[in-house]
Amino acid sequence: MGTRRVRRPHPRGLARIDQPSTRTHGWFVRVGYYRRRDGSYRARHTKFFGDATYGGKRKGQRAAEAFVAKVLRADAKRKRSSRAKRRRSSS
Repeated sequence: MGTRRVRRPHPRGLARIDQPSTRTHGWFVRVGYYRRRDGSYRARHTKFFGDATYGGKRKGQRAAEAFVAKVLRADAKRKRSSRAKRRRSSS
């Protein structure tokens, strides 16, 4: 019986793009949605991690996941500091 590889689910905001017609292969990240003035939503952070640039499918995925984690940490820090500023100003 052969070994079976366990597939990890993609983290939220990470999408795989394989488009042979344009030779586009990689991971596309969209994180931190916000509401625009016209009522639509838009991703605050977007970035493409190409397989060729990052040395393969798995390395590109790891780089994309690291980017998502970095952005989420920065957003959490930004939210904490804005809450603290509001608390200080209301006192």
